[in-house]
Amino acid sequence: MRRSLFVLGAAALVLLLLPATSLADSTDLERAIAGKLDPSVGINSTWVIVAGALVMFMQAGFAFLEIGFSRAKNAGTVVAKILTNFSIAAIGWWVCGFAFAFGGPLGSVIGHDGGFFFTNLGAYSVTTGDVTSFHPSFPVMSLSDATIESKFFFQFVFCAVSLAIVWGTTLERIKFSVYVIYAIIFSAFIYPVGAHWVFGGGFLQNGDWLGTGIAGMQDFAGSTAVHLIGATGALAALLLLGPRKGKFGADGKPRPIPGHSMPLFGLGVLILWLGWFGFNPGSTLNALDGRFPEILIITNLAAAAGVLGAVLTAKIRTGNIDIGMAGNGAIAALVAITAPSGYVELWAAPIIGVVAGVIVVVGVYAIDKVIDDPVGALSAHGLAGIWGTLSCGLFTAPRLAQYNAFGDPEGGLFYSGKFTQLIAQVVGFSIAFTFVFALSFTTFWVIKRTVGLRVTEEEEDAGLDISEHGMYGYPEQFIPAPELVGVASSRPVPGAATADALATNKEVPA
Repeated sequence: MRRSLFVLGAAALVLLLLPATSLADSTDLERAIAGKLDPSVGINSTWVIVAGALVMFMQAGFAFLEIGFSRAKNAGTVVAKILTNFSIAAIGWWVCGFAFAFGGPLGSVIGHDGGFFFTNLGAYSVTTGDVTSFHPSFPVMSLSDATIESKFFFQFVFCAVSLAIVWGTTLERIKFSVYVIYAIIFSAFIYPVGAHWVFGGGFLQNGDWLGTGIAGMQDFAGSTAVHLIGATGALAALLLLGPRKGKFGADGKPRPIPGHSMPLFGLGVLILWLGWFGFNPGSTLNALDGRFPEILIITNLAAAAGVLGAVLTAKIRTGNIDIGMAGNGAIAALVAITAPSGYVELWAAPIIGVVAGVIVVVGVYAIDKVIDDPVGALSAHGLAGIWGTLSCGLFTAPRLAQYNAFGDPEGGLFYSGKFTQLIAQVVGFSIAFTFVFALSFTTFWVIKRTVGLRVTEEEEDAGLDISEHGMYGYPEQFIPAPELVGVASSRPVPGAATADALATNKEVPA
């Protein structure tokens, strides 16, 4: 852990010592001073920043969801993890992530037209005929005149969301140092390259790569590019990390390990739901074309249908209305509608959402038999991400395919009667999954062979709050009251445990 922090600190120092460079194109500022900046620049930039702030707020949603699904002895570590990973992603995105993910040219394997450290951004605009492209070094975003800084921030928070998805599955037994190492590699290379292929202007999105004739992949806001990539990294980690102690009985059957707070989990789900109103509508990068309100409604309809589908499926499956499944139904539907949100009509949204609600329940029960995923992310973000990606191949409307300029202009199977777009979707997510899984598994394998992935059994028993951070998220539950308030007592407190007693190989009450 100390070695990882030292490396991270040294890297930060090097960055601070770099020669000062222009951070961005100054054209917008010059035009604003001269009173010649088009008002649409300010309006669109404001919308993109507001949408990005909503997506950033999803980090709070992930925190509450994961804390709720954790036992009390592991609640505090989630806060440190969320803050550390968000910060690492911010630096990685600035260094090279944005350039790799959204730099041109179209159809490339890795973006390289935009400079590292957010420099050398190329021309402000290029006009060909009657069409003006803004920031053409980042061609997939060039039809919006929102400033490049607003686009940078908006896409950064997507990267941070994808990284957050990885870690919810690893709760309660992973070393904190693993977060640091993988976050650097993920935010600087794995996510940017994978996202570039799928929705950053890369070869999968552009289509007809290597003369194959395959249509361009459609993923409006990231069912594959954000959610499946995150879930794939999580799968790689779980295969090497193993289950929590006590998850599987002697007979090999899974045993429930309940989280300590369903109210916190529910709050997390509602925050994530709100954040998605930035996630999908914000991907228009434009407030003036009238598209984002429709995308917001599509997103909301899908989420509502997902809750109902999950509740009904869980009721049929177990006889109970499962609280966790209700929440994951919303998340799975939001994940599923992310790719088609800018490609489908309103009528398709509830269908996509309710199917996602069914998938997440069936998926969670199936995966739980072999893999310990405390939050159900492999199902909610992985399986639902695949379904959302495939749904473009079924439901994409021709008018929206033509408006977005990617994929088969005749639309999905239900419109065109052809499998052209569906094939592109299958090929696209398969390639993205293979790439991310290979790099992530290799990264985690190296970490396991060097610094290690798991805490010790004793540390897992005591809880990561005390073993990794030296403090408790809920000190009142674990520290005797006289010690907690700093009052020494000569007499033992009946039934109270000491701090030393907690760090044993016995399970700590949660």
